[in-house]
Amino acid sequence: MNKKLIKKAHDLRSHGFTTGEIADQLNVSMDTARWLTLQKVTEEKHEDAPVDVAINLTRLGGSSTRLRHVCAALSDMVTKYLDNEEYNEEVVIVGIAISGVPFATMMADYLQFEEGYNTSLAVFHPIKHKENEENQESESGTFSANFACVNGKRAIIVDDVTTSGRTINELIKELKKKGATPLAATVLIDKSGVKEIDDVPVKSLIQVNRLG
Repeated sequence: MNKKLIKKAHDLRSHGFTTGEIADQLNVSMDTARWLTLQKVTEEKHEDAPVDVAINLTRLGGSSTRLRHVCAALSDMVTKYLDNEEYNEEVVIVGIAISGVPFATMMADYLQFEEGYNTSLAVFHPIKHKENEENQESESGTFSANFACVNGKRAIIVDDVTTSGRTINELIKELKKKGATPLAATVLIDKSGVKEIDDVPVKSLIQVNRLG
């Protein structure tokens, strides 16, 4: 881990970001984000960091054209899970905040206007984004009231990067509590190697593996 990443983590913390939000912004695990915020920016050497791979998606996220092409590919990976559904039956595309939302938005648009499915868009705020991090185990994430309701609907889960699969697992449980049926989860980059969570297939466009 270099000093630039540590400085970014400190800058985010100074702006009030939680550990979970820092993890999302830097596309690292919660453990890595926590480690980054505990290091001193001025130190030349730091204690050993958790095993992780930092992902920088700024060249993709800063271009709507590139996002559109990537979301078309992500959509292509989940259409087989929609083929058994009636085209007029609504499927909700659930984006995990924050970074999964742009992908979910464009996927909902692509699946509806290019593939002919009846889609809507929902947004899920995971536990790790909550300020009270100490009590996260007794709490649950929430769905945004400003987007589509997921109750009783078939759902596709979307995120940009998955590190452990914990957030997707959390979302699957919350969907099932609301009577929804998660058909599949899709991510741009998978760092966990998880192919299935709670009987829900997880599809990634790119998989990162550490050797050794």
